[in-house]
Amino acid sequence: MNYRHIYHAGNFADVVKHAILALCLEHLKLKDAPFRVVDTHAGIGRYDLAGVEAGKTLEFSDGIGRLIGVDAAPIPPAAADALAPYLEIVRKLNAEESLSLYPGSPEIAVQALRRNDRLVVNELHPADHATLAATYAGDRRVKIMALDAWTALKALLPPPERRGLVLIDPPFEDRAEFEKLAAGLADARKRFATGTMMLWYPVKDPATVAAFYRAIGGLALDKTLRAELLVRAPSDVSKLNGCGLFIVNPPWTLKDKLAALLPFLAERLAKGAGAEYRLEGSA
Repeated sequence: MNYRHIYHAGNFADVVKHAILALCLEHLKLKDAPFRVVDTHAGIGRYDLAGVEAGKTLEFSDGIGRLIGVDAAPIPPAAADALAPYLEIVRKLNAEESLSLYPGSPEIAVQALRRNDRLVVNELHPADHATLAATYAGDRRVKIMALDAWTALKALLPPPERRGLVLIDPPFEDRAEFEKLAAGLADARKRFATGTMMLWYPVKDPATVAAFYRAIGGLALDKTLRAELLVRAPSDVSKLNGCGLFIVNPPWTLKDKLAALLPFLAERLAKGAGAEYRLEGSA
C-alpha cells in the first residue's frame, strides 16, 4: 500500500486510461437504463497539480499538460472528437486553459453519472480512502469501500443493474500483479459476463505483457480490444515505457475512436524514439 497516485496524476498513462474510460461511459449513457461503475483501485478522485507531491515529479507536464494549456498545440479534429468527453471534464475543474486540478477515475465516473446511475469506489490506502470518502460524502450515487481489490470484485459483482463497467487499475507494486489481474478477470467474467471490463497495465518489459496475454488467451473471450501506447522504445525495462488497456465487451464505436486517437497520442506524448501504438481485437 505504498503507492500514491498523487505523484503521477495526469501523466501520459492517465491520459490514455481516462480518455478511454470517458468514451466507454458516454456509450453507456446512450440507453436510459441505469448502470453501475465499479472502480477497484480508486485513489482520491481529484488531484492537486499545484501541490507538493505532483510538483516533485511534474509527470503531468508530459501528459495532460501536452493537451491543455496556453502552449499546447491544436489537436486534429478526429482526435479532438475522441478526446472531447475526457477533456470536457478536465476543463470543468480548471479555469480556461489552466491546469491546477486533475480528475482521477472516480471523478471521471461521477461526471458521467445520471440520477439513477451508481458508482462504487474502492481504495485500501487509509489516507487516500479518507480523502476519497470526504470528497464524495454528499453524493448518494457514490459508495466508498476499503477492501482488498480482489475481494471487492467478488463482493460487488454482478451489480443489481446488470449493466455497467468495471475498472481494474492495480498499482503493480506486487510482482504477481499480472497474475492477479488475469485471475481477477476470469472471476469477474463469470459473475458479470455482459459488463464492460477495463484492465489497465504498465508496459515496462514487453515479455511480461506477452505472458499476461498468454494467460488470458485461454478465457475464450470473443469481444475484446487491446489498446497500447508506448512513449518510447522499451529498451530499459526499469522505466514506465508505456501502458495498455485490455477491454472486454467494449462499446462497438470504441475501436474506430481509438484508431483516430492512439496515433495522435503516440506522436503528442512521445518521450523518445520508438513511440508507437497498438490496437487490435475482434470488437
